[in-house]
Amino acid sequence: MLSKLKAELSHFGKQSYNFRVLTLTNLIYSIVLPVIDIFVAAYVMRSSNDPTKVVIYQLTIYTGIPITFFLNGFLLSRVSIKTLYALGMMLSGVSMMVMMSLTTLDNTGIGIAGLIMGMSFGFYWANRDFLALAITNDSNRNYYYGLETFFYTIIAVVVPVLIGWFIELYAGNGNVHMAYKIVTGAVFVVTIFASLMCFRGNFNNPTHKKFVYFKFDPYWYKLLRLASLKGLVQGFLVTAPAMLIMRLVGKEGALGTAQSVGAVIAAVAMYIIGRNTSPKHRLYVFGAGLGLFALAAVINGVLFSSLGVILFMLFLLLAKPLLDLAYFPIQFSVIDILTKKEKRSEFAYILNHEAGLYVGRLAGAGMFLLIAYWVSVEAALRYAIIIVAIVQLASYWVAKDIVRQGKIENIDDAPPLSTEEPTITNPLAN
Repeated sequence: MLSKLKAELSHFGKQSYNFRVLTLTNLIYSIVLPVIDIFVAAYVMRSSNDPTKVVIYQLTIYTGIPITFFLNGFLLSRVSIKTLYALGMMLSGVSMMVMMSLTTLDNTGIGIAGLIMGMSFGFYWANRDFLALAITNDSNRNYYYGLETFFYTIIAVVVPVLIGWFIELYAGNGNVHMAYKIVTGAVFVVTIFASLMCFRGNFNNPTHKKFVYFKFDPYWYKLLRLASLKGLVQGFLVTAPAMLIMRLVGKEGALGTAQSVGAVIAAVAMYIIGRNTSPKHRLYVFGAGLGLFALAAVINGVLFSSLGVILFMLFLLLAKPLLDLAYFPIQFSVIDILTKKEKRSEFAYILNHEAGLYVGRLAGAGMFLLIAYWVSVEAALRYAIIIVAIVQLASYWVAKDIVRQGKIENIDDAPPLSTEEPTITNPLAN
């Protein structure tokens, strides 16, 4: 066991310096991600008891992200990518501070906090995606995302339990608001450490200045369709656990425990998959993630109880990392091909990809709000997730078409002489 661990550490040490710095930066920042993703939504639910406010908060986040992606493109020609990356991490703490300072959770205050959090995600993901694309290649991206997912899931074992029961303890003493303020302060401190780690990297800004285009190769539009389907359920993956548990179970401690149950198994599974799979396995991984999410949604809809929520969380812990493990390498392989083919900046594709995600997010969140308004909140929580999960199953065939065309594009780009190598070689040649 020890020798195996040493071998894995040695393998990590052989990666490039920037690979290691980026991984460690994201590792530190991942400590606060469960707080941002789950407990902020839980705070809105506790304070308002209104799931529609949670969805409105999420919609403002998703509105802030593409706006900040666009702004980030302009700033990259003037500001270091490390500064913008660090700014994104720091703004997440600022957003939580704004939320905690609100005396009344009205839609305006929630919207402002959501927009700031959207700006945080925008600066973070725009620069994180570019750096991940720049420091990896198609052969080691499964390993990169498997490693990240391993760390994220291990942290998801500890952090939700600690934070959840910490808030629960304070709630028992009648001081739950102070508990959330302390958690917010801790988040801000962690973002500072993550920012300091980021500045140790030798990261370069994109070389091409132009990043806004309105016409792309037809191959790109296939990825945009895949992005829209991904965005359709993305909001539910973030807010659904908090809304369901606060509605059906009602305690942050239970929320934290539910987030942690099964996470160790998921973490080990994701690392093994990332370490031992290659590009040819991505469709299998992607299909497994889609199937697990659909199963989770159906179980939640049929049972719609505390047991259903726990089972939903368990399947989600496996489905989400499987989807990410396959999706990001597929996305980056398309960008690799088209940057050479169309001679454009990688960031141009990263920005446009965000537009595809946004369309899906609006559609998914809008459907939830419509069902909640015209039918009931319970119906939205019970059936909207099933609808989007079933629709998202179409992603498999879209991804399959993308991978198939990617193989053709790579063959077309190969040097002409590469297919004419002799089949018999000199056995004495070195």
